[in-house]
Amino acid sequence: MTFRLIWQFLLIASLTTALTVKENDRASFVTAAKSAASNAVSYYNDRQSKDIPGKFDGTWWEGGAFFNFLINYWHWTGDSQYNDIITEGLAYQAGDNNDFYPSSVQGTIGNDDQEFWALAAMTAAEQKFPDNPKAGAVGWLGLAQGAFNDFMDRWEYDKLTCGGGLRWQLVPTLGGYTAKNSISNGAFFQLAARLYWYSGNQTYATWANTVWDWSVQSSLFNNQTWKINDIVNIAGDCQNPDRSQYSYNYGSYAAGAAYMYNKTNGKEEKWKTGLDGILQMTWSTFYPTKYGGNIISEVICDPWARCDRDQLCFKGLMASWLSTIALVAPYTSGEVIPKLTGSAVGAGQSCTGESNNQCGQQWYAGKWDGTKGIEQEMSALSVFANSLVAFAYEGTAGPVDADNGGNSTSNPDGGGKSGEYKPPVLKDITGGDRAGAAIVTLLFAGAWIAIVLWLLRAK
Repeated sequence: MTFRLIWQFLLIASLTTALTVKENDRASFVTAAKSAASNAVSYYNDRQSKDIPGKFDGTWWEGGAFFNFLINYWHWTGDSQYNDIITEGLAYQAGDNNDFYPSSVQGTIGNDDQEFWALAAMTAAEQKFPDNPKAGAVGWLGLAQGAFNDFMDRWEYDKLTCGGGLRWQLVPTLGGYTAKNSISNGAFFQLAARLYWYSGNQTYATWANTVWDWSVQSSLFNNQTWKINDIVNIAGDCQNPDRSQYSYNYGSYAAGAAYMYNKTNGKEEKWKTGLDGILQMTWSTFYPTKYGGNIISEVICDPWARCDRDQLCFKGLMASWLSTIALVAPYTSGEVIPKLTGSAVGAGQSCTGESNNQCGQQWYAGKWDGTKGIEQEMSALSVFANSLVAFAYEGTAGPVDADNGGNSTSNPDGGGKSGEYKPPVLKDITGGDRAGAAIVTLLFAGAWIAIVLWLLRAK
């Protein structure tokens, strides 16, 4: 009996230490990434909605993040076994208009949901992930451009709706319709910056500047403290922020600033200042010194292991964006890479659950926290795979653009025709309008006085 118990203990111990990640051991990162990818894809294949390519149970946007992480996994490890489900899912959810706004989700999603799919397509273009080989299929670059045109078409200029910005959600029946949030505008900014970086088209640069400048003046984020808030309400002229702190808000703007810094050859101080400011606030907010300073924590929910499905994905998104930042703004790599690899080591310690190395959400805990699910596996997959940037040779692993190896098919006129509800544009009130209103008021008041006097005389 004693021998059997010892044997069982050794067996369990061997299973729960399989994801030991060592900072200077590339193979350990690859092994961990393969384990998390296998678990994530198993969840994906076992979902109730598995007959719909790309569709997650109970959420839609996470499919875009999932494929983004798998594309990066393929790029960094060379493992192509999941490429078919990536192509199938991205192509199916692109919809009839080739802009990631399929009819199945119209009326129920926000701009940010659609943006994560567009950013996944942009990653595919930058990583030279093979375009969909189906005859007549639009390339990944073209799908990202189609979605961009939707967002451009939805931008609001009316002073009564804060003089710019994208709403969080798209139709009046949704709660987020009356608000504008950082991730919707930050992801649009990042998409514009990446399209500019890839294509060189100045229109995208103009939009990147427009979104960044509006975000600053709206109080979504402060370009002196670099603290990024979550959401503002239109009724308060976008000056009454919800100050909740989420890592993906910071990552979305930081990545866009890095692309703009690179494309402008570091000559526009705006982008270096912005990137540096956001990164420093990111480190101080989401990499607590009490956990060593190099392990990311989603501070609003991680300490209590109560992150919801959306929040569980944020660390994975941050890892994806930090990896790219280290490549397109290489002067940051000295700070960025330790944050990635430190988080990967912590994530590895959390991935010891059950008999197949299930990953938890508290990467700083040094053990599995008892939580599991596709989102935990997705974020772990992302940090393991994207930390491989630490072992990349300079100039060999970065994203490609249209002039340096990029071959995804363009479709700059796509999208922009989805037909979602648009609020009426109210013109500004002029002095003539006020004068006319005053005249009408006087005439109306005079008519009432005349009627009252007539009634009094009639008595």
